[in-house]
Amino acid sequence: MIDAIWYFFSFVVTLGILVAFHEFGHFWVARRCGVKVITFSVGFGRAIWKRTGKDGTVYQLGIIPLGGYVRMLDERIDDVTEKERDVSFNAQSVYKRFAIVAAGPIANFVLAVAVLWLMFGIGVPTVKPVIGDIKENSIAAKADLERGSEILSVDDVEAYDWQQVQLGLMSAIGDDETIITLRTPAGSEVQRRLDLTGWRFDPETESTFGSLGIEVYQPEVYTELSQVEADSPADASGLKAGDTIISIDGEQVDSWEKIREIIAQSAGQSLLFTVERNSVEQEVSVQIGERESQNGVIGYLGVVPVTEPLPDNYVFNHQYGFFGGLAKGAEKTWELMVVSVKMIGKLLTGDVSVKNLAGPLSIAEGAGVSASNGFVYFLSFLALLSVNLGIINLLPLPVLDGGHLVFYSIEWVRGKPVSERVQDVCYRIGGVLVFALMALAISNDIARFAF
Repeated sequence: MIDAIWYFFSFVVTLGILVAFHEFGHFWVARRCGVKVITFSVGFGRAIWKRTGKDGTVYQLGIIPLGGYVRMLDERIDDVTEKERDVSFNAQSVYKRFAIVAAGPIANFVLAVAVLWLMFGIGVPTVKPVIGDIKENSIAAKADLERGSEILSVDDVEAYDWQQVQLGLMSAIGDDETIITLRTPAGSEVQRRLDLTGWRFDPETESTFGSLGIEVYQPEVYTELSQVEADSPADASGLKAGDTIISIDGEQVDSWEKIREIIAQSAGQSLLFTVERNSVEQEVSVQIGERESQNGVIGYLGVVPVTEPLPDNYVFNHQYGFFGGLAKGAEKTWELMVVSVKMIGKLLTGDVSVKNLAGPLSIAEGAGVSASNGFVYFLSFLALLSVNLGIINLLPLPVLDGGHLVFYSIEWVRGKPVSERVQDVCYRIGGVLVFALMALAISNDIARFAF
């Protein structure tokens, strides 16, 4: 219940920011073009807060936080006096109307740049995309990818972390192949071609790289002890740093995961450890301690195993200065725009399933999870949504900004506007299509969360 409330709150904040910036884009350019703005609303329905500014515009918050609008004076809707005709929207030149409508999506792209600029200025804690284990007979295995190699790029997308790898691979969905540039453990740069003709990716159950057989690098953990905590059960039993655990109560153990599992299940018990110490096997009776956990009482030993060293600068803070952050924010925004356009195209061609469409529940969950992970992760999610909102609004559907821009482009070419009758028919068709897409996204949400 608490998670649901947090997700809803995060969703309202996220959508409020996106809608406010989108509508402010329309509002700001409209005012610069001399158009009278009657209402600036974030949210639909009955106003839960409103005030009238000195400019005569009513600013308000609607009770339904699923969008917003800017209502401008328009002769097609309002009774406009001759004196106010020059400040009505429909009386403006096609260039001004085009600019006013285009300003909404552009504001979303500007917001994405600004948000990512802030994110890179704060710094993003991240890890390099170093490859761990490769699943047998997977696409990655057939491409001869090597454990310990660092992914540098996926096609044209720079891969400085796993999120960038995900972004690059998302662009490659539906393609026959993708080229991955790697730095091998030996330090040389190589390229590997991944054959994607048989690639099947389910975003509900796995990551893009996981579906290719690539696992995130995890340091190898050995059965040798590097440290024994003072006054711990291990210390009291006589275990020492440098001991290699061979078996426990006669059961062979060849992985630290197995040792940890046995210890966790043996709280308060006495176990016989066979260890190798100074090349000699010997037995040590160990009284396992106890400690509280979320799952109840578990066993406790008090040792640290030897682990494989991490690659150089494996964990780093991805941070830039003032101008570097701005450039990186713009570059990242462009990458997101390109990927969004490609994904829409692949949805239309059937290369990407419509089951991948996300509705408000998925967005709410994403907002809540990213906000819980930290402010910089919320900023990253906000930028992604802002770009998607901008791109979607540019689709050539009459009820969206892109549809209006198509009509204005035709008007510019013909020298006269598209007839009201044709526009009305197009708006009806566009409305049905948008409603169908929304219904599909919501049904995907219901299926995703119900099952």
